[in-house]
Amino acid sequence: MIILRTLSAVALLVSLAAVPSITAAQAQPSPPQRPDAVAPADKDDNPAATTAPSRGPAATLERLFERLAAAKSPEEAKGIANLIQRRWARSGSATADLLMTRAQTAMKQKRLELAIELLDRVVSLDPDWAEGWNQRANALFLAGDPIRSMLDIGETLKREPRHYGAMMGLGTILRQQGDDKRAMVAYRRALEIYPQLEAVKSAVDALKTEVDGRDA
Repeated sequence: MIILRTLSAVALLVSLAAVPSITAAQAQPSPPQRPDAVAPADKDDNPAATTAPSRGPAATLERLFERLAAAKSPEEAKGIANLIQRRWARSGSATADLLMTRAQTAMKQKRLELAIELLDRVVSLDPDWAEGWNQRANALFLAGDPIRSMLDIGETLKREPRHYGAMMGLGTILRQQGDDKRAMVAYRRALEIYPQLEAVKSAVDALKTEVDGRDA
């Protein structure tokens, strides 16, 4: 079990290392609060874009990540992050969206076995949907299965390397396992994407002296 845990953590951190560094001009995309399954139209999320030439969802998402990296306050960043999470919550399949909504309800009710069963169906139905894997990672973590949760985090990051929520989840698991150094790597990568993420900033501050001091 220890070997499996180590291999899982190393593989995920290798995948994080492959994600390019992020600047305000070149951004790449749950916190614990999970997004809803229904999102408004792009023009409602970004009114300024309605007068510009038509842009696809991917282009709009890229712009949101640029804004997230450049946000000057936690409040501004949170509003942008909410829009990003609403994009992530769109599967493109009405069936997958319905299953996701039921799974989220089951998680809120602490019916974790049902939630995992529903999310198994989600990832089978739409294996390319990063949020399906991320939500199952969350359910598995809550159910006390951090190893499978880390594996699903890896699947999430394969599909959406900018998923700061998945990186935050990885850091949390590694920290609980006592692997503070690798937890710091995951947290710092999340902050490159979402610099104003207060929960991660607090975690980094709590670990900084111990981890950086140990490496000094």
